[in-house]
Amino acid sequence: MTAPQQSLTVDVVSDVVCPWCFIGQKRLDKAVAAVPDVDVEIRWRPFQLDPTIPPEGKDRQEYMLAKFGSADRLREMHSRIKELGAVEGIDFDFGGITMSPNTLDAHRVLRWASASGAEVQGRLARRFFQLYFEEGKNIGDHAVLVEAAGEAGMDAPVVAAMLATDADSEAVAGEVATASRMGITGVPCFLFEGKYAVMGAQDTDTLADAIRQIAAAKARGELAGG
Repeated sequence: MTAPQQSLTVDVVSDVVCPWCFIGQKRLDKAVAAVPDVDVEIRWRPFQLDPTIPPEGKDRQEYMLAKFGSADRLREMHSRIKELGAVEGIDFDFGGITMSPNTLDAHRVLRWASASGAEVQGRLARRFFQLYFEEGKNIGDHAVLVEAAGEAGMDAPVVAAMLATDADSEAVAGEVATASRMGITGVPCFLFEGKYAVMGAQDTDTLADAIRQIAAAKARGELAGG
């Protein structure tokens, strides 16, 4: 008798302007591919590294210098992230980023994408990372968000119409607040079956092991009511 297919949900709490979240996304994708006997559903949940950025955004260079204190420190940090990203197939172009956006609207679109299924939402999340970190696009710009939504398989005119309103702004802010109440202070955070949190851009093997172990425990009925 063939064993039933194991399944698992992974909620990825992230911000689309977090470089570690982009690295984490790549590593999670590799981890899922390494465990083909587990059906993994990935759901993207919002987090804002800085919700105080105004809707029109801030000059990236000025913002980052104010945040990290010196150009030398910033270059050192970017160099390290760029090296780690290259290993995962990411071509970080920090010099090409001119705007630090408020990401509330990007998270609203990701929330709407979930109604079309995990695959569409996943495509959109990956596209947002690419647009910001590799192409230097302003993902606070509604035109950029709408185009990306269309590429991911959403109805672009509907997204444009909804972005023009404040639809789901409070819901997204509420989810961000919930993450904080859960003790999530940094991202990415991978939440397995809504119960087990793995913090940070862990390596692929660590994520794959977590998928295997938690899926097996779920299959044995050990997570119920846990």
